[in-house]
Amino acid sequence: MSATILSKPSAAPAPGRRRLSLPVVLLIIAGVLVLTSIVRLITGADGITNTSQMSTALKLAVPIGLAGLGGLWAERAGVINIGLEGMLVLGTWFGAWAGYQWGPWTGVLMGIIGGALGGLLHAVVTVTFNVNHIISGVAINILALGATRYASAFAFEGVPQGTSKQSPPVESLGSFSVPGLSDGLADLNDKGWFLVSDLAGLLGGLVTKMSPLTLIALALVPISWWILWRTSFGLRLRSCGENPVAAESLGVNVYKYKYLAVIISGGLAGLGGAFLSIVANPFYLEGQTGGRGYIGLAAMIFGNWMPGGLALGAGLFGYTDSLKLRGGTENVHALLLLTAILLLIGAIWLLVRKRYVPAIITVVVSALMFVWYQTTNEVPTQVVTATPYVVTLLVLSLSAQRLRMPRANGKPYRKGQGA
Repeated sequence: MSATILSKPSAAPAPGRRRLSLPVVLLIIAGVLVLTSIVRLITGADGITNTSQMSTALKLAVPIGLAGLGGLWAERAGVINIGLEGMLVLGTWFGAWAGYQWGPWTGVLMGIIGGALGGLLHAVVTVTFNVNHIISGVAINILALGATRYASAFAFEGVPQGTSKQSPPVESLGSFSVPGLSDGLADLNDKGWFLVSDLAGLLGGLVTKMSPLTLIALALVPISWWILWRTSFGLRLRSCGENPVAAESLGVNVYKYKYLAVIISGGLAGLGGAFLSIVANPFYLEGQTGGRGYIGLAAMIFGNWMPGGLALGAGLFGYTDSLKLRGGTENVHALLLLTAILLLIGAIWLLVRKRYVPAIITVVVSALMFVWYQTTNEVPTQVVTATPYVVTLLVLSLSAQRLRMPRANGKPYRKGQGA
């Protein structure tokens, strides 16, 4: 099968919507890190870049990233997966149910299977019966919540340390730190030096008290990229999301690839759920997903349906989510100044591109953020709690101009319709 032919449905980006190159992305990340370091020195909020903060952010980013990665697999094959939240829920329940009885690694496996079952159901409804993808996803979310609530009352109530809403504790998978490097980076982070200490905090979070499951989750990002963009299997799968009629004409079994993609999608979300009920918290608790499936979907969109961008989005949302656990009111107050500076830079960029009305609006919002920072010493706890969701809406609105989802994403398809 010709890779060139199957790549044709993926049209070149429209003028003004060029994909950011890796050097540009790295330059933007470096610039944000420098600004963050400046803000830390001005405000004295050392918690925004310390090792503990980054380690917590990584732990909170993993289930979001796995849900987003699941959405990426499904949508690259042309199936919108709003049911990620329900598949996360299934992963939490199956992971804890099996984990407390037969050990944490069995729980991880069962969490993947639980999420994959949700993916299989979504595939049957959307691919075989052509039901609207959004309706199917919402139905799976509702079904997962109801089924796990009923199953919890049956499986956990009356069991030692279990209730109708909570499982017994699951044995830990353990954690590890890189000898020498972890302590060295922590010491360097404590120095409070400009930029150097901030980099040490960021890197220290990646090598300190890391769960083996976190390492697996991080590895799945480049693995997914390699499979989807460097193998014939991935080429066929992506062709189903761009132009299934053309793919079928070249001999691709579109139904098979859509089914595989959505089942893998559910399995990845289920793994994220198992992470929540085994690593993040060593038990299942009703409602513990907290909308992370939807935030994972937002991370996928923010990343423009690419694994690298998705990982950055998940890291951003995980970081903002971690603020409410460690010095939230002080840290979020410091980030008001960072936000004001970033918005001002954004306004200058809009002026350079002669987009005057958005530039004026951005300047006004930047000024309001600066006034808020200047007239207060900390923010209310309600603002801290809402920060991850506000950031989700903000980054989606700012990145909407450069997004291009797969062409046939969410569109109904019947075998042989191009004949």
